[in-house]
Amino acid sequence: MSLDALPGFREFYPSELAERNFIIDTWREVARRYAFVEVDGPPLEPLELYTRKSGEEIVGQLYSFTDKGGREVALRPEMTPTLARMVSAKANALRKPIRWFSIPQLFRYERKQRGRLREHFQLNVDIFGEADVTADAELLATAIDMMRAFGLTSSDVRARVSDRRLLRGLLVLTGITDEMLPGVYAVVDKLDREPRASLEAKLRAGGLHDVFIGRVFEVLKHPDLDTLRDRYGDVPELREDFTRLARYFECLEALGVRDWVEFDLSIVRGLAYYTGIVFELFDAKRELRAICGGGRYDSLLKQLGGTDLPALGFGMGDVVLGELLRARGRMPVWSPAVDVWVAYADAGLLDDAMRIARRLRDRGRSVEFALGGQQLSRQLKAASAAGAREALVLQPEELERGDAVVRRLDTGDETRVRLDEWIGAH
Repeated sequence: MSLDALPGFREFYPSELAERNFIIDTWREVARRYAFVEVDGPPLEPLELYTRKSGEEIVGQLYSFTDKGGREVALRPEMTPTLARMVSAKANALRKPIRWFSIPQLFRYERKQRGRLREHFQLNVDIFGEADVTADAELLATAIDMMRAFGLTSSDVRARVSDRRLLRGLLVLTGITDEMLPGVYAVVDKLDREPRASLEAKLRAGGLHDVFIGRVFEVLKHPDLDTLRDRYGDVPELREDFTRLARYFECLEALGVRDWVEFDLSIVRGLAYYTGIVFELFDAKRELRAICGGGRYDSLLKQLGGTDLPALGFGMGDVVLGELLRARGRMPVWSPAVDVWVAYADAGLLDDAMRIARRLRDRGRSVEFALGGQQLSRQLKAASAAGAREALVLQPEELERGDAVVRRLDTGDETRVRLDEWIGAH
């Protein structure tokens, strides 16, 4: 029998857990600054919640099974359907716009590779009930300020932005029908990851003739927004799209994140439910997978049988982000930290050490002592290994007088103190 962890699942020793907590604590702090409030949902959901949104093909990627009540269930692979249900259940009672964030652990049965495991923790930030483009800018600013909070700059991370409405309008002008669009989007999503010949073959397999394939690539030849506006800005069907994007970038400027952002028409996001502005965050060197991705999904709540509310959000996983922080030297180095080690020179003072430890702990200090009788030298050695900054050394005669010795473990310097006064000052 193998007792190893399952493939794609992690074990968090103290140093690894400290890194995870650093990421999660930073996420929470930035989300709080943007006035998002935290929610959570069940890790086990009805399988239908995901098949209704993504189709039966998603079942192969899920940890799904039949529970003891005969229900088809799955460990959550994403949070958005759960949030959609929660919003719909109390939509009338919730103040709009609804600004929520969550940090669920997600599970998906995928091939393990760099930056992708079978479980991860993910920050989800969502806004419900606001259709204006200012919400789109606010959402991206939140994601970018997460990067700033980790000590990263626009030289480390770039945000690539597009708008599905503009892309659809451009493709429709070339004769692409709505029925063809899903296949075209799937190819556009892989534009920078596969050679053109391979992508053309996929479009042909999807039923597109060569003339339409040529038109698709002609549109994608102009990813820059200014170039697109110069060429298509006078087309009446696209005027609203260009106006909306111009306002979007004005908002990003006002929010102080414009220099992080570039327009890229090839960003479509793989999920079919996105309806408007979409974005992804990448490391500037393009060595890793996307750090973050999201956008507007105005139709999803209604599709899931809930309230018809505009919505947008993003997800940011801890795996790729952790790799980036380590690569850029932005991940704090963990070391054990005990404030005080209470050492005793005589085994008969163990109970006194415990009482003093309790008094210090009541004052919020992190305190350790040897749980079994040990020589003083071994206790001090253990204190250093635990990362304690100082040791409070108890000697029988001194303790009777109400005194003790404080030893600085980094220098070895010792100071005699009045015990009650010293505890009161700590």
